[in-house]
Amino acid sequence: MISADLISATILLILVLDPFGNLPIVLSLLSKVPPERRSRVILRESIFAFAILLAFMAGGNTVMRLLQLSDTSLTIAGGIILFLISLRMVFPSKEGLFGDVPGGEPFLVPLAVPSIAGPSALATVMLMASRDPALIGTWVAALSIAMVVSTGILLSAPWLQRVLGTQVVTAFERLMGMLLTALSVEMLMRGVSGYIRGFQSQVP
Repeated sequence: MISADLISATILLILVLDPFGNLPIVLSLLSKVPPERRSRVILRESIFAFAILLAFMAGGNTVMRLLQLSDTSLTIAGGIILFLISLRMVFPSKEGLFGDVPGGEPFLVPLAVPSIAGPSALATVMLMASRDPALIGTWVAALSIAMVVSTGILLSAPWLQRVLGTQVVTAFERLMGMLLTALSVEMLMRGVSGYIRGFQSQVP
C-alpha cells in the first residue's frame, strides 16, 4: 500500500524539481546540440542531478551537525529559497530562473546544477532526511519517482513545445510557481512557529 508520506513527498519534489519550468532552459541549452545527442545529454544530466540529490539526502544530517544547523533554521531557509524561486516562476525575467544560460552542450552545469538539482531541491531533500531519518527509504523512493517523472518531461521537451505550444508550457510553469509559492509560505510559517515555540520553552 502506498503511504501518504510517499505521495506527498513525491508531489512536493516534482514541484520543486519544476520540470515544466525547466523546459525553456532545456530547449535553449540544447539548441546547438545535434538532435541525435539531445536525449543522451538530458539523461546524463538527470543522472548527475539524481546522484547529487541523493548525496545531499544521505549526508544531510552530517552536514547539519558539522555546521551546527537546526531543523528550524533549514526550514526557514528552504522556505525563503522556495519563495524567491517561485516568484521568478510566476513573474519570469528575460534571464530565466538562473540568469544567462550559455550555449553549447551542457556538462553538469547549468542543466544538472542548478536547473534540475537547484538550491530549493537540495534544501528540500536535506530537510526531509534530517526531520525524519526513519523514513529515509520513503524519501529515496519519492525522489526516484520524482526524478523519473521530471526526466520524462524533459526528454519530451521538443515534442511538448510543438504539441502544446509555448503559451501552454508557460501557463504550466506559472501554475507550478503558484503552488510552490503556497508550499514555501507554509514551510516558512512552520519554521517560524517552531522557532517561537523553542524560544518560549527556554523562557523561565
